[in-house]
Amino acid sequence: MTLLRKPASVKGTLLVLLLPAGIALMGLAWLVHGVLLDRMSRDFVETRLKDEVAFLEHQIRDSDGKLDTLQTGDYFQEVFHHAFAIHSPSRSIISPDSWAPVLMSLIESGQDGTHRVQDSGKDDTPADILAYRKSFRVGDTPIVVIVSEDLGALKRSQAELHAWTAIVSILLILLLVAVIWFGINLSMRPVVALRATLKRLQDGKVSRIHVEAPEEFRPLVQQLNQLLDSLDQRLERSRDALANLSHSVKTPIAAVRQILEDTSRPLSDELRLEMTARLNDIDKQLEAEMRRSRFAGPQVGKSAYPMKQARDLVWMLGRLYTERSFELSSSLPEDARWPIEEHDLNEIMGNLLDNAGKWSEHCVELSLSQDSGLLKMKVVDDGPGVTDTEIGRLGQRGLRLDEQTPGHGLGLAIVREIVERYGGTLRFSAANERGLRVMVDIPLAVSRATY
Repeated sequence: MTLLRKPASVKGTLLVLLLPAGIALMGLAWLVHGVLLDRMSRDFVETRLKDEVAFLEHQIRDSDGKLDTLQTGDYFQEVFHHAFAIHSPSRSIISPDSWAPVLMSLIESGQDGTHRVQDSGKDDTPADILAYRKSFRVGDTPIVVIVSEDLGALKRSQAELHAWTAIVSILLILLLVAVIWFGINLSMRPVVALRATLKRLQDGKVSRIHVEAPEEFRPLVQQLNQLLDSLDQRLERSRDALANLSHSVKTPIAAVRQILEDTSRPLSDELRLEMTARLNDIDKQLEAEMRRSRFAGPQVGKSAYPMKQARDLVWMLGRLYTERSFELSSSLPEDARWPIEEHDLNEIMGNLLDNAGKWSEHCVELSLSQDSGLLKMKVVDDGPGVTDTEIGRLGQRGLRLDEQTPGHGLGLAIVREIVERYGGTLRFSAANERGLRVMVDIPLAVSRATY
C-alpha cells in the first residue's frame, strides 16, 4: 500500500502491478489447462472404449456367440490399439496375454461400467489402466467383453504437452513484459516532450507550452498555460501600477521639494497648506495604487467560504453606514466553498456593498446563489439609481458620477477586473422601483480551471 500511495516511478509502479497479475493469470491458466486436459483425455478414452465394446458385441452377436469364429489376434490389436478380453463359459480370449491377470479380475468382479485399476501389483501390466466392462447374453450364453487402455502412456503424452504449455506461458510472460515496457515508454513520451518544452520555457525560447499531448495530459497543459497567463498578467499589472505611481507622485514630490529648498521664502501658513495638499495627493495616490496592487487574481489552491465572508462584510458595513440596513439572502449552505481566492471575493462583495451603501437611502440587499454552473452575486440598493446613458460607463477606472461623494472611482473598476479575471461578467441595471442592481456571474468550470 505504501507503493500505491507514494510511487517512486510510474514505470516501476505499472510493472509491479501488471507483471505479477500477468504471471498469476498465466499460472492459473496453466493449472486449468492441466485439469481440463486430463478430464478431456479421460472422457475421450472412455468414449472410445465404449465404442469398441459395442463393436465387439456386434461381432459376437453376428457369430451367434461362437467365439471360435471371431478373427482375433493381430486384427483386433491393429484396429483397437487396446487390450481386450472376451469371456464365455466355454472360452476366454485375452489380448495381450500379459494383461490376463488384470482383465480376469475385472471379469470376475461382475460389475459393468468403467473401471480404473492402479498399482495392480503385476510386473507385466501397466500401473494405471482404464477399462470398460459390459456383459450380455447371446441366446442362453452369457458373454463378458472388456476393453482397456494403458493410461500411463497417455499421461506421459499429457505431461509433455503440459510442459510445452508451460514453456509457451513463460515465453508469453516475457513477451508481456516487453509489451508493457514498450507501452509504458510510448505512453510517457508526452511527458518527455512536456519536460523538454518546460526547459525551453525556462530558457526563454518559448512563451507558452505547445505539446501534442493525449487527452489525459491536455488539462495539465491547459492549466500550466493558464498559470503562465496569470503570472504574465500579474507582472504586467505590477509594472503598470509602479509606472502609474511613479508618474503620479513625481509632481507633488517636486513641488514639496521646491518649497523646502527655497530658503528665501518663509514657511508661511499658505505654504504649509499647499504642502499638506500635495502630501494628501501623494497619500491618495498611494492608497489607490495599493488597492490596485492587492488585486492579483486567483491564487493556486485557494478557495473561499462565500457565506462567512458575506456575513462579515454585511456586519462591518452595517456598522459603517448606520443609517442603512444591509441584508443577506442565499440558498447556499453555510459550509459552501467557491473556487475563488478569498481576497478576490472580499474585493468583489466589499466594493459592491460599499458603493451601494454610499448611494442607498435605506436598504442594501446582497444575494448569493449557484445555478447551472454559475457562481452568482447580486447587490441591489434603493438609491437614486443611474441613468441609461451612465450605466454603460460604470466600471471605468477613475469614473465618479458624483464628485460630492467620497471615493476614488476605483471600486467598480477593481470589481470588473477581478470578475473578468475569472472569466465572468459584470452587469448593471435599474432596480424594480428605484436604485441600482449589480449582477456578477462567474463560470464555475473556468474558476476551477484557474487552479
